[in-house]
Amino acid sequence: MATSELTLIADEIRQCTLCQLHRSRTNAVPGEGPADARIVLIGEGPGYHEDRQGRPFVGPSGQFLTELLVLAQIEREDVFLANVIKCRAPQNRDPTPDEIQTCASTYLFRQIELLNPEIIVTLGRFSMALYLPAAKISHVHGKPHRVGQRLIVPMLHPAAALHQPNNRPLIEADFRQLGAILTQLKNGIPVETNGIEPVEDPPVKQLRLL
Repeated sequence: MATSELTLIADEIRQCTLCQLHRSRTNAVPGEGPADARIVLIGEGPGYHEDRQGRPFVGPSGQFLTELLVLAQIEREDVFLANVIKCRAPQNRDPTPDEIQTCASTYLFRQIELLNPEIIVTLGRFSMALYLPAAKISHVHGKPHRVGQRLIVPMLHPAAALHQPNNRPLIEADFRQLGAILTQLKNGIPVETNGIEPVEDPPVKQLRLL
């Protein structure tokens, strides 16, 4: 059931004209991964290569992300990869608050509702802000936060290491720690979480009306 509903959402995304980003995109990028994924990774938005192929994390950042998942002992095909916005912003500019609100409320949170993952890994400050709006990523990266039965783990975006190579060891260490967290969960060991209060998933049915 979840698979078919995720497919329907993906079809909606590919035809979406709700904001100005549809005018400059080559392809919308709905996201991809199994319907039973226990881990969802959320980036900012598609880049050049993603826009061309209509798939998430297929460019240099995506190649590095695949390496990072190996460090965490995670198979890429076992996770769901998504973005806050589904269309590439011109010149890879930052998404606007309206674009984030429209795209996340209309599509991303519906996908998360269907997937109901155990862990959400946010990549970069824009996806982190969906759950930790008051946090600074430099302070909380790699530290898990609990929302009900779900863990939110904010990470620096893989692109941060491509732009500033000195970030690479930091990001790699955070993903190794993510692997340790998964091992704890698998063995039934409680995971120590950070004290910052995250927000709950927005109520999808209300957000759909915006």
